[in-house]
Amino acid sequence: MFRNDAYHPDHFSCTHCGKELTAEARELKGELYCLPCHDKMGVPICGACRRPIEGRVVNALGKQWHVEHFVCAKCEKPFLGHRHYEKKGLAYCETHYNQLFGDVCYNCGRVIEGDVVSALNKAWCVNCFSCSTCNGKLTLKNKFVEFDMKPVCKRCYEKFPLELKKRLKKLSELAARKAHPKSVGLNSA
Repeated sequence: MFRNDAYHPDHFSCTHCGKELTAEARELKGELYCLPCHDKMGVPICGACRRPIEGRVVNALGKQWHVEHFVCAKCEKPFLGHRHYEKKGLAYCETHYNQLFGDVCYNCGRVIEGDVVSALNKAWCVNCFSCSTCNGKLTLKNKFVEFDMKPVCKRCYEKFPLELKKRLKKLSELAARKAHPKSVGLNSA
């Protein structure tokens, strides 16, 4: 029986080579083929269901997929032509990629969607990167100073007591020397 039709075993054969078909038979455009003949025809096989793909094909992650079977590894919703993000051989929608692997803002603690400001060895939302004293918005083009591991704008820094500015400058110079130590030359005899 195949699709509610009865066949004699010797009439249930591959369209290409004539061999008797088994449960491994594949259908393509209304014709039946044995697995070896089908594979030789170059019909792509879905990476999810392992069935032949006759319609639209998605090529991703080094495999081919039915459009409806190429899904987010977390929520399992099909991408249906929408953008996907790859990590460790799996595909994710933007929401789940950001939740699992995105940068977290140092200030608000949320996953950063969109542009990331990288400063002071931290990641910040564009809207959260501001002076820790006056809350004035900063960009990487603004001059700012690190104080207590947070950015301080030039205007607020100028209001700091002179003694504090001297200590901050000394700490900054010490950190720069540790980051870039001078090489010691060898005296030749």
